[in-house]
Amino acid sequence: MSKDYSRTLRVADQIQRELADMLKTEVKDPRVGIITITGVEVTRDYAYAKIFYTALNDKEENAAIEAGLKHASGFLRSQLSSRMRLRVIPQLHFIYDESVERGVYLSRLIDKAIRKT
Repeated sequence: MSKDYSRTLRVADQIQRELADMLKTEVKDPRVGIITITGVEVTRDYAYAKIFYTALNDKEENAAIEAGLKHASGFLRSQLSSRMRLRVIPQLHFIYDESVERGVYLSRLIDKAIRKT
C-alpha cells in the first residue's frame, strides 16, 4: 500500500468524523434531521469527496434531507477548512446509502422464510 493511498484513507476518516460532529452540532437546517455518515471516499487529489449517508425515513423525507445537505455543503466545506490542515478542501457530494435499507429488507425476507419452514 502506498503512502499516498493510506493518507487518502486517513483524510477520508477525518472528514467523516468532522462532518458527523458538525451535522450534530452546527447544522441547523430542519430538513437534515438525524443522519448517519456511513462512509467517505476522497479522490487522490482531494478535489472531491463522496459522503455516503443514511437516514431511517421514507423517500420523500430523504429527498428533503438531500436538499438540506446540498444547501449546507458550502458551509460544511468552509468549516472543514478551519478544522483540517489541507491545502485543498474537497467539494462535498452527498449520496444516499441504500445498503442499510437493503440489509433490513433482506433480513425480513430471511426471517419470513425461516418462519415458513
